[in-house]
Amino acid sequence: MGRYLLIIAAVLMVMWRPAEALDGQAVVEAGFNYMRGKTSVSVVTMTIQRPGWRRVMSIKAWTRGTDQSLFRTIAPSKDQGNGTLKKGREMWMYNPKVNRVIKIPPSMMSQSWMGSDFSNNDLAKSDSLITDYDHRIVATETDGDIKVYVIESIPKPDAPVVWGMQKLKIRSDHIFLMQQFFDEDLKPVKTMLTTDLQKMGDRLFPKSWRMQNAESPNEYTVLEYQSLVFDAELPRRQISLHALKNPGRRP
Repeated sequence: MGRYLLIIAAVLMVMWRPAEALDGQAVVEAGFNYMRGKTSVSVVTMTIQRPGWRRVMSIKAWTRGTDQSLFRTIAPSKDQGNGTLKKGREMWMYNPKVNRVIKIPPSMMSQSWMGSDFSNNDLAKSDSLITDYDHRIVATETDGDIKVYVIESIPKPDAPVVWGMQKLKIRSDHIFLMQQFFDEDLKPVKTMLTTDLQKMGDRLFPKSWRMQNAESPNEYTVLEYQSLVFDAELPRRQISLHALKNPGRRP
């Protein structure tokens, strides 16, 4: 009898928990899908700030679904044509100067992209956030009149990730406000904040994304969206090795 009472008590505890405490995964997935759409085509300006110097690039990006993306540098001319393709857990980089495609091992997906504070996974808006972490709502806040979910994302056992935890802030209308990255000792390494909400494409979207190094206020990277279209019709070959190796040709 005692065993059955314990089972009933456990069931009642689950039933009495706040509904949103069970919905961390759903909130993250909805935010991720809102951020990418079924497809997207964008042009962004990337500014890399370091003590004593600054570098500015323009990038064009295409995404399809949750795990396919191609992004290519279109300016300055010395970097023009450099590209990165991600399909699932596989990634390739193309350098037009040597006309060579290099496959990136999974261990390098967390490495810096072109010397910026964004990793390959960050720039590709990798679905690793959905598949490799368990998400739990730990608090709620407000952004104006909009509810904001504060979420702790803990890596699943044996997940191929470098972060010990991520902390997210996502509005109830699915807009990411913050993504903070912690090392294995749960010490903050970098934080991404989004600002300047504007109507872009068919939805409200943050035009500015700033990734800040936790240890140096003078080291950060800003992405500024210049254009963004969601759910455009993309040819299958647009996000492919063919398109990566042939940036000047139509897919």
